[in-house]
Amino acid sequence: MELEDLVRGYALKNAVKHGGKARVGSVVSMILGEHPELRQHAREIAAIASRIVEEVNRMSLGEQRRILEERYPSLLEEKGEREERPRLPPLPGAVEGRVRTRFAPNPDFVIHIGNARPAILSDEYAKMYKGVLVLRFEDTDPRTKTPLREAYDLIKEDLKWLGVSWGEEYIQSLRLEIYYDVARKLIERGCAYIDTCGEEGRDLIRKGVGCPTRNNPVEWHLEELDKMLSGHYGEGEAVLRVKTRLDHPNPSVRDWVGLRIIDTVKHPHPITGSRYNVWPTYNLAVSIDDHMMGITHVLRAKEHEVNTEKQLYVYKCMEWDPPVFIHFGRLKLEGFIMSKSHIRRLLEENPDKFMGYDDPRFGTIAGLRRRGILPEAIRESIIMLGVKPGDVTLSWANLAAVNRKILDKMADRIMYVGDWVELRVDQEECMTATIPRHPERPGEARSIRVCPGDVILLNKSDARGEVRLMGLGNYRVDDGRLVYIGGGLEYARGRRLPIIQWVRKEEAVKTRILRPEGLDLVVEEGYSEAALRDYGVDSRIQLIRYGFARVDSTGAVYTLVYTHS
Repeated sequence: MELEDLVRGYALKNAVKHGGKARVGSVVSMILGEHPELRQHAREIAAIASRIVEEVNRMSLGEQRRILEERYPSLLEEKGEREERPRLPPLPGAVEGRVRTRFAPNPDFVIHIGNARPAILSDEYAKMYKGVLVLRFEDTDPRTKTPLREAYDLIKEDLKWLGVSWGEEYIQSLRLEIYYDVARKLIERGCAYIDTCGEEGRDLIRKGVGCPTRNNPVEWHLEELDKMLSGHYGEGEAVLRVKTRLDHPNPSVRDWVGLRIIDTVKHPHPITGSRYNVWPTYNLAVSIDDHMMGITHVLRAKEHEVNTEKQLYVYKCMEWDPPVFIHFGRLKLEGFIMSKSHIRRLLEENPDKFMGYDDPRFGTIAGLRRRGILPEAIRESIIMLGVKPGDVTLSWANLAAVNRKILDKMADRIMYVGDWVELRVDQEECMTATIPRHPERPGEARSIRVCPGDVILLNKSDARGEVRLMGLGNYRVDDGRLVYIGGGLEYARGRRLPIIQWVRKEEAVKTRILRPEGLDLVVEEGYSEAALRDYGVDSRIQLIRYGFARVDSTGAVYTLVYTHS
């Protein structure tokens, strides 16, 4: 392995262990510790590491883990870090190498954990069978579900963070001519017609009769379609309907609308503007695209079962083989808002209360990421739920438990005091505390020097009697002082002294913690040890005896978002 490639592998390994942020010193120490023959090149390795760590830290955690697993699997296997992941049941009718799944979001907002379920399941099955996942933006309703231009990129960013990888990408608003062409074929085959009855036509459909134009000759319908496309009709004056049964027990299935007119001068599309005035409905566009893109398996929520029934009319008319449809229940995250419209309303009505679509109080993927939930935890939780047909509620406790299991192995420990008191050190000489950043990595430690007269910050609840300051020594709290009493670790064990965290005031980092509680955000202020400055934005850490947190911003004050205990 070339030196630069070696450094990159260890940088990725270090980044994955620390929530996405590698440190140059740790990378160099790991390399020299496991490859002592390279110590003569230490200066060169440090220079390379400085550049590569910066490059690696710009990647998402999901991308870091993917590259590490694909290109440097030995770095995982050496320490037994690759664990057995939950697996999905076999995919009906799947043939290895031929499976093509799809994730098809509406880019009218960012995705939430419920939307992530079909994305992750479709991605997982594509990978299981060495197939392809197609990403398709379904943006053909510029009036009711108006797409947001920025949502296309934000959704892709969320998917990459979740470790979802797609082989092909499509945008439906750029495929309208394809839908028009198939619509003509549907008319020619006697499976679709133009309804010019307006509101009266809708009433007739509900009565099981239908617009009289339904029985007009094919040539008439083709001419009327051309008139629709040329702008002859306005909104609601003409629609293309797909023929079904007019006596179907579900009125929504009866001759459902396949093309309708939308005034894009009033409601411009963010990509195509006002170029088109005739737009396919969800069911027509999806039927055509799933066939033309070769989708073999469609995984989506149970609420789409009626849509499946509608789409099969197109497949039957066009003599296409339909994909395998798998429907599962809806997913809710306990205690979190997931409704896109509700979140938008909260942001519009309370711009000063909420931090945006990525507010850690929301169930959006961006919000959970900001909260400190790891992509692996979301993916594992969704795979564990599988493809059950019933609705499920994922409890916050269960998601936190999965996240905690992963975080505990990677998150460095940092000392923090909240409701603090100042105590002056009373000892004869300077002493140095050496504290591992993680109990399983004793070689990665920081040193804190404490001298006579230094001021130490303790939590008020800890400032009484005899205590052991973590990594430093035994002290007695006495009238505003910390009096060193010696005795070592055995003395502390024998006396059952509490081992407490502490912060040296001179190098303390002012820390603000944002703690989500429902739709409220509790703000707590305290101080952390100087080691906190080693961590950048998006780092995950564990505040000792407090809980896990994610670094949200740095500077004179470090802002952390509380994740969970």
